[in-house]
Amino acid sequence: MSDEESVRWLGEDERRAWINLVKVLLTLPGALESQLLRDADLTLLGYMILARLSAVPAETLRMSEIAEMANGSLPRISHAVARLEDRGWVTRKVCTGQGRRFTTATLTDAGRAHLAASAPAHVATVRRLVLDPLGEDFVQLGDAVARIVENLGLPTELLDPRT
Repeated sequence: MSDEESVRWLGEDERRAWINLVKVLLTLPGALESQLLRDADLTLLGYMILARLSAVPAETLRMSEIAEMANGSLPRISHAVARLEDRGWVTRKVCTGQGRRFTTATLTDAGRAHLAASAPAHVATVRRLVLDPLGEDFVQLGDAVARIVENLGLPTELLDPRT
């Protein structure tokens, strides 16, 4: 049997659903980021970093934990956190432990205040673009997406409930 014969091609309904999912994956982050940049001078990644820090004890994470949460490289995350630090929204600290050096990021009072001020407009955009069009189907979508997240081996812990 050739590779061509062993492929489970998408049916018409599957293909339509897949194309629409790809459209959402490619378009939604930009729409969310546009709102955040306009209203809060924050990238989507920056917002997610602030939200994640606000949801953990001591509002502090290792940079490697932030990179894992964001599925990003340490240099990319370091650059994003540096921008947040320049604005006074986080502080970074080099630490040592177990014979290793690592850097932590901690949410500042100003960062917490900026997140609190930014969250209402962001949540309104999330509702307008995603939750409202789906209505009650949103919970089912969340369950389905959770299976994809698990299959990808990504962390499944929740962020700040305000996100």
